[in-house]
Amino acid sequence: PCSLVFPRSKMAVVNVEELSALEKYLGLTKGNKYSTCGDQQVPVLQTSDGPSLVGLITIAVHLAKQASKGHLLGGTAEEKAVVQQWLEYRITQISGLTNREDICSSLKDLNQYLEDKVYLAGHNMTLADILMYYGLHPIMVGFTVQEKERYLNVSRWFNHIQHCPGVRQHLSGIVFLKNRLYC
Repeated sequence: PCSLVFPRSKMAVVNVEELSALEKYLGLTKGNKYSTCGDQQVPVLQTSDGPSLVGLITIAVHLAKQASKGHLLGGTAEEKAVVQQWLEYRITQISGLTNREDICSSLKDLNQYLEDKVYLAGHNMTLADILMYYGLHPIMVGFTVQEKERYLNVSRWFNHIQHCPGVRQHLSGIVFLKNRLYC
């Protein structure tokens, strides 16, 4: 069984850290000021020339567009829809997981989806991969080797994304068993 449980209060800090890491990955100069609102501690970005933007995904999409990295949102209409689907999955199924049954259930679904895929949407890394990586990092850090092997496709995908230039940044590297024997 999965071994991690996360307090909700830590999630607000994680979301703000994710947005700061995303800014750096996108090559944006720091200067955005983030706060949180509500019981769920939803991130808020106060823009200099408009209204406040609320929510991890809303802000992340804004940052990608601001950095002229629209390709991270998908190339085709279908790819854009799949990116959006996985961004929503990140918020509804990964963010704020607090018990092992929910963590295991979400990872089982993701593991099955990634069985024949390198990236979540299409043939290139997208914003969905980056934010899913940031969301799963606190979970993967606490996993034993056996737990990582239980979700082999997630582990393969995660290891690939963490080695993409600029994504991991300050986050600790996760070690995966490299010498698997196959019968």
